Amino acid sequence: MPKILITDDHAIVRTGLRTLLKEDPSMELVGEATGGYEAIELVEETNPDVLLLDLSMPDLDGIAVTKKIKPRFPDIHILILTIHEDQALIREAIRAGASGYILKRAAESELISAINILMRGDMYIDPALVRELLDETVSPPSPKGKTYETLSPRETEVLKYIVQGYTNRQIGEELKISTRTVEGHRANLCGKLGLQSRVDLVRYARKHGLIDQE
Repeated sequence: MPKILITDDHAIVRTGLRTLLKEDPSMELVGEATGGYEAIELVEETNPDVLLLDLSMPDLDGIAVTKKIKPRFPDIHILILTIHEDQALIREAIRAGASGYILKRAAESELISAINILMRGDMYIDPALVRELLDETVSPPSPKGKTYETLSPRETEVLKYIVQGYTNRQIGEELKISTRTVEGHRANLCGKLGLQSRVDLVRYARKHGLIDQE
């Protein structure tokens, strides 16, 4: 029986997940966290088999949580549960160590199936996303013609803070926008420039002299 830990900053989402898991006798709910740092603490306390992890949280986003947890708990299966369908975010989550990526609009039976797939040692990607992800993997878009001229003023601002090492939350505070909006801008940056990660963005900005470094 897999032990499940829920992490989401929205009470209504946690309630729905809690109800679903408690109705399934093959699942054991061992805890609920409302943010990233609390999730790390509860992983240490409960040692779950599966961590259902929201991607966007106000204190520490799901990718950052994954990066902190996986080196210390390599056997844990992290299933990202989110509204975001950006391919760049999926790739970043997987590189961070996530075992799966599922949309919050997925059917309840699909979530249970995803958990079981992870417990077998396989990876799970929401069917609504997997075809596009595979298409991009097989035939990645050419970066030709994808230059900084396509960036909006706001995207350029976000890029500046990324280069300076700001987290998504910190960028949001500086620009007075939500963390989810920051994530959307970062995904747009990757898409427009033909890049895949925060590291790629930093290298690109420095290589092309887009950001003045003090």
